Amino acid sequence: MENNDTYKTIAKASSEILYKDRKSKFLGYTFPIASEMDAKQFIETLRKKHHTANHVCFAWQLGENIHTYRANDDGEPNNSAGMPIYGQIQSFGVTNILVAVVRYFGGTKLGVGGLIQAYRATAQMALENSTIVEKIIESLFELHFDYPQMDRVMRVIKQKGISIVLQKMELDCSILISVRKSEADRTKRLFDEMQRVSIQEKN
Repeated sequence: MENNDTYKTIAKASSEILYKDRKSKFLGYTFPIASEMDAKQFIETLRKKHHTANHVCFAWQLGENIHTYRANDDGEPNNSAGMPIYGQIQSFGVTNILVAVVRYFGGTKLGVGGLIQAYRATAQMALENSTIVEKIIESLFELHFDYPQMDRVMRVIKQKGISIVLQKMELDCSILISVRKSEADRTKRLFDEMQRVSIQEKN
C-alpha cells in the first residue's frame, strides 16, 4: 500500500541559469521556502540584485498535502509569465518552492506566445538545475508520564524506531516524538493503551 506521506521539494537554492531569446535575457532561480514571507524576501533580494531588470516574475507553492500557490506576471501581459512558471512547478511535482525568472528586455517584443515559451523554458531549466529531494511528512506527539514509566516508554520508542525531538526527564517527564504521518494513528493507539502515559498530537 502506498503512503501519501511524502512530498518532493528542493534541497537548496539553485545557481542562476540563463535563457536568451531575441536579445532578451531570462535568468532563472529556484529557492526552497517554508512560508510566504520566505518567498517575499527572496523576491526582494532578486529585485535589489537586478535593479535594472524590466521584470521579476515568479510562482511559488507551499504545503505538503493541500497546496497554496501564487503566480505573478510583474507587468508582463496577463498569464504570460507567472502561470507558465507555475506550470513547471506542477510538472516537476515539487512544493515548498519559489521559482523566479528575471527578464532584461532586449529591444524586440516577443509577443504573448514568445513570452509564455521563454518563461516556461527558463523555469524548466532552473528546476532541472535544482537538487530535488523526497521528504517525509511527519506527525509530532507529546508524551507525558511519571518517572517510573520511563523504561517502558523508552523501550517502545527504541523498538519502533521512533525519533525523539525533545525530552524533559524530571519527576514528571515529557518527550516530543516524531513519526511518519502514515504511522500516526498506530503510534497514538500504542501509547494510549499504556497506563499512566498520556499522548497528544502537536501539529
